Amino acid sequence: MDQRRSEHNPVREPIRSPWVWVVMTLIILAGTPLYLPSGVVEPLVFGLPYWVVLSVFFTLAFSAFTSWLCLRKWNLVEQQEEAAVEDGGSTWKI
Repeated sequence: MDQRRSEHNPVREPIRSPWVWVVMTLIILAGTPLYLPSGVVEPLVFGLPYWVVLSVFFTLAFSAFTSWLCLRKWNLVEQQEEAAVEDGGSTWKI
């Protein structure tokens, strides 16, 4: 389990992609129930106000999206970075 991705994949950092920020912002805004009327408790879902259920759902969605990004879309050059640290940075190429 030392290597999750093949070596031929290019280095990718999705944090620089605008679509990542758009999706994260939408999930955060959807999970913040400011768009619901104030003081509304009904209907109850499993004994909780529905805005709590919405907030928990979108919190889990944010966590799942972030985990998916880290596991599937992020490809770092960890071995190259570690080798560069060991030899003083002479082998590091961008």
